Amino acid sequence: MKTYYKSEIKTALIFLTPLAIFILLFVFIPIIATFINSFFKDITFLNKKFIFLQNYFYLFKDAGFWQSLRFTLLFIIVSVPAEIILGLIFALILNYNIPYRGFIRVCVLLPWVIPAVVSARLWELIYNYSYGLANFLFLKTGLINEPVNWLETGFSAFFALIVADVWKTTPFVAIILLAGLQAIPQEIYFQAMIDRANVWQRFSKITLPLLKPILIIALLFRTIDAIRIFDLVYVLTKGGPGGSTTSLSLYAYKYFLSGDFGYASSISIILFLISFIISLLYIKFGKFEQEIL
Repeated sequence: MKTYYKSEIKTALIFLTPLAIFILLFVFIPIIATFINSFFKDITFLNKKFIFLQNYFYLFKDAGFWQSLRFTLLFIIVSVPAEIILGLIFALILNYNIPYRGFIRVCVLLPWVIPAVVSARLWELIYNYSYGLANFLFLKTGLINEPVNWLETGFSAFFALIVADVWKTTPFVAIILLAGLQAIPQEIYFQAMIDRANVWQRFSKITLPLLKPILIIALLFRTIDAIRIFDLVYVLTKGGPGGSTTSLSLYAYKYFLSGDFGYASSISIILFLISFIISLLYIKFGKFEQEIL
């Protein structure tokens, strides 16, 4: 028996080795290198100088950093719950045996499969002041009397980004949750119907508890993705107006682009730490490990 288990462990290690090497080369080493570089004054055409924590001291005094952090956190707070709620609604609808269900699933998934930059460019055309679809529809329905520049103010630009992001990523959440719904045994629902449980009782007492691990996975994926949002902001607003929609990723990119690699590395490390802490909180307070087991 011991020989059998040793053989199983050896086989598992053989299959995991390529993945471990990939993670080491493309995840851990870049993170460590970025962390080390954040302790240096590393600016193009200047001698590299070790300054220890000065980049971080400058960072916490940087108004632009706090503005980008505020935007990123607010973006997460608004976009992620909206995507989870809409994704759950779509998943519940697609879980029923409705006509043309396969075709509808493909249509729902289309926004997700479109490349992010293409999707952002599409929304840039929709929000266009002169010939955009948004102004055309609102003018035709009488909701507005004159064209609106949707990206002109910080408030409108923020919600323009939210709408574009929700449209793009809600299908991803819906597909994940749909997989979770289809894994729930139908016999449980049949028994609940025999016990005269209504729709809400079946949803709150059966669906949500059994779907909890998948909900946590969807929340985790979407939160991490929202933290590092870059392409949508870069194409639609470039961080404007007045830096009001600059995300942490875009803020770090601007310093990388200017050649201040040490300062940009410190911003990237803060971004990594935020992602790491939020991931731990999801796992701890969601009791993820218990649900999986």
